[in-house]
Amino acid sequence: MSRTLALLLVTVFLNIAGFSLILPLLPFYGSVFGASSTAIAALFAAYSFGNLFGEIFWGRRSDVMGRKPVLVLTTAGAAVSYIAFAYTSNLETAIVVRIVGGFFSGTLGVVQSAIADITPPADRARKIGYFGATFNLGFATGPAIGGLLATPGAGLPGFRVPIVVAAALTAAASLWAAFALPETRAQHSGQRPTIHYGEAFRFVAHHTLLARLFLIAFCGIAAFSSMEAVFGLWTQRNFGWSSREVGLSFLFVGGAGLLVQALLIGPLVKRFGEARLIVGGLVLLFCSILLQPMMRLPQASVLLMALLMMGHSFTFPNAGALVSRATPRDRQGSVMGLNMASNAASRIIAPIFFGWIFGHNADAPYYVCALLILAVMPVAWGVMAIRDREALA
Repeated sequence: MSRTLALLLVTVFLNIAGFSLILPLLPFYGSVFGASSTAIAALFAAYSFGNLFGEIFWGRRSDVMGRKPVLVLTTAGAAVSYIAFAYTSNLETAIVVRIVGGFFSGTLGVVQSAIADITPPADRARKIGYFGATFNLGFATGPAIGGLLATPGAGLPGFRVPIVVAAALTAAASLWAAFALPETRAQHSGQRPTIHYGEAFRFVAHHTLLARLFLIAFCGIAAFSSMEAVFGLWTQRNFGWSSREVGLSFLFVGGAGLLVQALLIGPLVKRFGEARLIVGGLVLLFCSILLQPMMRLPQASVLLMALLMMGHSFTFPNAGALVSRATPRDRQGSVMGLNMASNAASRIIAPIFFGWIFGHNADAPYYVCALLILAVMPVAWGVMAIRDREALA
């Protein structure tokens, strides 16, 4: 692993640990304000709403001004937003602050572009697998810290300590990027950055492989983020869990994703290729979602969430690697940013919709999500067929 990649991964870990630290707290944080399941889902979706614009804006800016200054600026802005979130006094302000925080945190496309800058195309699935493994390490660590530090019985002040810790981790990511991270974007004479937002969209829409990959990511992320948003509410209703149990569950869930992306993706990509792993990951997503309301046991619930994360970890790093390989160098930031923005859009729409469904029937979100994954499977088979044709050409 190169020194630059290692430095990038440290930045990702600190940022994701700060972001994910808050996730298991949101259902209980929203309850302090008397929020409904739909309003709690809106707290999840608000962050993604900001992400939608952040990924498009910062991805394009990184093509123009470089990856490093964008990462320094955005992580600093995210840290400030967490402090504001810790001291909000009403649900409406909390949602607005989450939108701002999501905008400044919309830089996963920038990080993937930086990895693409320093990685040959044939090796990108493995290196983006490292990115995914680091993401999951942060995702496993953050919720456990948040769940252990929170004291929901104390009301709103009981959530301030973990949220301030999230701010500290994100501020550390900004400082690390400022002092340790080198610039990765090469300066090419004649390189033309994407000027208009619509240009990247048109490029993707007219590219057969990219359009399919974007649709798979949109539907899969919608299902995953909805299950993530509903999990705390569902386990509270069925098992009486608090933020502590939910946070510790996420530790196990993130560990499962880390195992896949650190140890399994590289060898499996070499043997089967990215497209087949995308199909296999969707199968795992479908099974884990469908079985959750059928089994209804605490231990099974955690194991199935871990299986959900494993399916996510097989599917989306490989989809991201194929997107990167199919994208010209001078469009990396714009297209990868648009990809992350598409994912953010799915995280806006889906959790609110499934939160509303949960309010009517607690098990229905799982069955609807399973149908969504089933519907996108033929698209994934189409990706596999396209890759097989390219290999024979």
